[in-house]
Amino acid sequence: MVLQAFYVCFLLNILKRKTTIMDNMAKGNGDNALLRLRDINKTYMGAQPLHVLKGITLDIREGEFVSIMGASGSGKSTLLNILGILDSYDTGEYWLDGTLIKDLSETRAAQYRNRMIGFIFQSFNLISFKTAVENIELPLFYQGVPRRQRHKLAMDYLDRLGLADWAGHYPNEMSGGQKQRVAIARALITKPRIILADEPTGALDSKTSVEVMNLLTRLNADEGITIVVVTHESGVANQTNKIVHIKDGCIERIEENLDHNASPFGVNGFMK
Repeated sequence: MVLQAFYVCFLLNILKRKTTIMDNMAKGNGDNALLRLRDINKTYMGAQPLHVLKGITLDIREGEFVSIMGASGSGKSTLLNILGILDSYDTGEYWLDGTLIKDLSETRAAQYRNRMIGFIFQSFNLISFKTAVENIELPLFYQGVPRRQRHKLAMDYLDRLGLADWAGHYPNEMSGGQKQRVAIARALITKPRIILADEPTGALDSKTSVEVMNLLTRLNADEGITIVVVTHESGVANQTNKIVHIKDGCIERIEENLDHNASPFGVNGFMK
């Protein structure tokens, strides 16, 4: 079975490379890609080495709204961590806005993350002993923004997301949807060009999931932010304009989804 899976991935990579050549001829070699991956491989070493990414080649252009969809263990979260410079890769190339991301020091990696990337997590990752507004201010604190200025900016984002009245509340006093909106505001406050969202609806009920995905859709449409969402839910993926299907560490196919009819999404405001 392992050998069979290897050959399937090998054949898929050959087909992808042929497709990439044709795409590059039509699109100017992909030079306008904000995120560019070429033949990325990643193995976690241990008693039994685990080859989690196998020849990943992918372009994501500025302003795209993309989902990476796959089952648990497919490699999608590892791929997102590499895009977010939270994890390294073994071989291949990752270019971020024309800069090769490889063997960076932690200081240099943090500079790229703070300047270009906002993160949204399934578990919110809010600091429990800080209020909503204090959580949102944190990225600006690390950038050295003066206290009064960062507080005003954080309040502006809370107001935009309908949470101004919750500024002084702690995470354990908020619902899951409210906590995720605080997390989104925290991701946006540094005005990143890219938002990476790892299962952003995973801890939410179906109705709140629709609200969060609608919010991300508006951010992409109105502000042109490049958004990449990792999910195992077809309904979430169907909100995005491009779906990257990943299985066993390989990209199976990339599906254009501008009509949002890849799968059923939402019945009377509820996600399937």
